[in-house]
Amino acid sequence: MNLFTQLQQIQPETGNAIRQLTVNDALLIQLYPNSLIFEENVAYFMGKVEGEKYLWVLSDQSPSGPAEEFSGTVASLADGDGQLLRCSLNHHNATVLRARFEFTRPELLGLDDSFGYGDRLGIANPAHVRAALQSHFKAIFAQQSIRELQRTQRKPEEVMDAATWAVFQEGFRQGFGADADHLKTTADIDLMVAAGYTFFTIDPGEYVVNEADGLPIPALEKEVQTLPWEILNDQPESCISRYAKKRFRISSGFSIQPNSEQILRGLLKYGGVIAHTVKMYRYLKETYPDHPSEVELSVDETESVTSPFEHFLVASELKRLGVQLISLAPRFVGEFEKGIDYKGDIELFKTEYLKHIQIAEKLGPYKISLHSGSDKFGVYAAIGSLRRGHVHVKTAGTSYLEALRTVAAAEPGLFREILDFSRGLYEQEKKTYHVSADLDKIRSAAEYSDPELLALFDENDTRQVLHVTFGKVLTEIDEEGQSLFKDRIMKCLAENEEAHYDFLFKHFMRHLAPFG
Repeated sequence: MNLFTQLQQIQPETGNAIRQLTVNDALLIQLYPNSLIFEENVAYFMGKVEGEKYLWVLSDQSPSGPAEEFSGTVASLADGDGQLLRCSLNHHNATVLRARFEFTRPELLGLDDSFGYGDRLGIANPAHVRAALQSHFKAIFAQQSIRELQRTQRKPEEVMDAATWAVFQEGFRQGFGADADHLKTTADIDLMVAAGYTFFTIDPGEYVVNEADGLPIPALEKEVQTLPWEILNDQPESCISRYAKKRFRISSGFSIQPNSEQILRGLLKYGGVIAHTVKMYRYLKETYPDHPSEVELSVDETESVTSPFEHFLVASELKRLGVQLISLAPRFVGEFEKGIDYKGDIELFKTEYLKHIQIAEKLGPYKISLHSGSDKFGVYAAIGSLRRGHVHVKTAGTSYLEALRTVAAAEPGLFREILDFSRGLYEQEKKTYHVSADLDKIRSAAEYSDPELLALFDENDTRQVLHVTFGKVLTEIDEEGQSLFKDRIMKCLAENEEAHYDFLFKHFMRHLAPFG
């Protein structure tokens, strides 16, 4: 039986359990059966040799047509077995794969409920795929913010390629999105368009005037005059008159009737946000008219809560100015700290969230987006119970924590090094994150038993310390220029791949299940 016939007899596996494929005495491939694709006389599949993953292209003759576009080395086969090409999982081959197979490239997700799976290491997406298969949510597998790219020293293309290889490995055909997250400049847009991203999250957080909540009225009136009214295509008086002494019926049981003070505070607080969003949106749509794109607005990482009227004001003005949103991330009531559950009155959150949903239905429709969405299990239950509106959830650091959980289980000595290193960096690294960990509640790593190390992942303080120090852990080098931790982390995870996937799968099922 030749090799091509052997491959044709392999069936998809629940969980994509690896199959052993003996090519010859010198070549044994651990094949991911769900990756198998047959096209006439060519078979494509993912498989490991000595722990390294490759794309394999088998043709019953010499590669021709699309197969010959891949870059690789030819493996020795018996006569009549055709030609087998071993291809590294590099950017060139990922680009060829995306051109060849539509399901490996991102698409627009529209108003479908969606879930963003951030992957700081570039190897978690296969487990994300397995979780996504159990949910109604559309998946975003390529997602990393500009800040995270800088801290991990990754390129947008690397994040995209990791998603491509993951959906190919797992045979995921349901479609996925690619989120260019927290974009602040037009240069950020250029970077992400070039890498093929389709979901663009505009972050105008630096234009939010948090002080507007407490300024006296005369100061408000003066500062409102200084807003970029030319970009807003308006004047202060006419803008205020659109909302003053008006009652806006949002739904049968919910209306908004702002007073003059609320209008002034809302305009000052978010006027710059609206203007910057307009500039970014127009740049994207006018510079790249043929590039598929959908746009999210994020004002979640600010000190001041976004009131229902302020949401209504921002969305109304953006709509007037021709900005079409696919989702909007307000700053909700309560605390959305990184890596831990919601802090606050969950019933109040639920009441306010419903108002935001109704505004989105009235002025969109668009999705309401939860940023810092990792591990907000109480919030998930509250939203799931409403059974209303469209939602997008964005996670990032929680997958990194599950990687470290795997390391703690498999190589506790390595994790102890990481824990002590992270404790020493926390005060410095926390500055750009919303966290509240108390270092006094985390002991030196040597004081914990192996089982106690795993229990730390259920402790808020430890989770946040590990969460915000990821950049240094993944990029720090020793005196000889060698990786201090990353290479050892990646080796550990590769050797314990299924355990890593299992931790991730179980963790994300906790995220997804409350939504139904």
